[in-house]
This record gives sequence, structure tokens and C-alpha cells, in this order.
Amino acid sequence: MRTALAVIPVEGMPQIHPDDVIAELVTLSARAQGTPLLDDDCLVVTQKIVSKAEGRLVALDPTDMAARRALVDSESTRVLRRRGELIISETHHGFVCANAGVDLSNVDDGQAALLPVEPDRSAKRIRDGVRAHAGVEVAVVVSDTFGRAWRHGLTDVAIGVSGLAAVVDLRGEHDALGRELQVTEVAVADEVASAAELVMGKAAGVPVAIVRGLDTAWRREGSARELVRSPSEDLFR
Repeated sequence: MRTALAVIPVEGMPQIHPDDVIAELVTLSARAQGTPLLDDDCLVVTQKIVSKAEGRLVALDPTDMAARRALVDSESTRVLRRRGELIISETHHGFVCANAGVDLSNVDDGQAALLPVEPDRSAKRIRDGVRAHAGVEVAVVVSDTFGRAWRHGLTDVAIGVSGLAAVVDLRGEHDALGRELQVTEVAVADEVASAAELVMGKAAGVPVAIVRGLDTAWRREGSARELVRSPSEDLFR
């Protein structure tokens, strides 16, 4: 029998500022609401508070479209499409997303948030901090909101991972009818990020969630780079 999953919002988090220690604040907030962190939990932390804590904020007049375009270009290694003010570009991480992840939501007026420089390292820093502050071993996913090439609507995906397989390779295993799986690779970290977003919401001010009950076989030192399709396999580049 499979273990049921629990997805728990971590409420009561303060506003995050540069140099704040996310691991300490999450540990205290989770304990205060009666859901202290446990071994084998997975923390999902939104990119926005990671970027704030790491000082990835820049001044930007939201009405200055030329400055906004210049900022997106500076965060891009390649621009794939432009349509009006929308830019689809590839970041230095290899992510293909709108406006290179430059975001004006949930930041002070006159500021824009940029993606963390190394999101996997950001996830590992939080994981190490939780171990130091709470004495437990967790996995960490840094999440962000992306569109998808084939479908309408937005969903949260993993842009940073530590302590969890980003992709679980099921090739060579067999399905319920005994057929060998040929191409099945499951984007576990993305699934965890999107599940967490269901309790965090976009406007509820809940930037962290605990996902409890994940298969411990998925625990390893993963990387969000596992999720990035190489250009040779990408039909959209």
C-alpha cells in the first residue's frame, strides 16, 4: 500500500529581506503552527523569497518598457520569441521561460526580482540550514511559476533541487500489465512543486510548504538541471 501524501502550508512567515536566513524562519514558523519539520519531509520554497534573501532585487520603473526589455536581455543567454512586451528567452541556467524569470509581483514598487544565480545551491543552503536549526534531514525544492509549450495555464515547477531526485527514470521497469517501460521518466521535483502550489496559492502570502510522505527511494542529491531538455531534443528551439 502506498503512503498518502500530506501537503502542509507554512503560515506566519515574515516578509523576507536580503540576508535573512530562510531555513531558520521556516523552522520557527513550522514549529509555531504545530507542524515541526520531520526527517524525510520535502520543503518547497518559492523562488521569490529565495531571491529576496539572496539580494537578487534590482530597481526598475515598471512603466519603463525599454528598461524592462534591457533587464530581460541581460538575464538571457538567448531570446527565442518576442510578442509585444512578452519575451520568451533562455536563461543562463538553461531554463526557457517568459521574460527570463524577471518578476515584478510580490516585491516592493520600483523593484524587480531576478532568479537566483544558482538555484540548486540555494536549495542546498536551505537544506543545510534546516539540518543545523532543526536537526532533521529534509529535501528542498525551489519553485517558480512557468507556462508550458503545449498547454494553457501556469504551474509551479522546480528550478532548484537538493536531496531529491529531480527526475525518476522508470525505463526498464514494467507497467501494471507487465509491459516494459521504454521512455518513462517522471519529473518528480516538478510534481512536488505543483502540488505545493495548491496550498500556497499565488496571492495568499504563503511562500513555503511541507510535502510529507514522498517515497524515500527518491532521496538523492538531485539537480534541477536534470529537468532541462537539451537543445538537440527540444522541438521548440
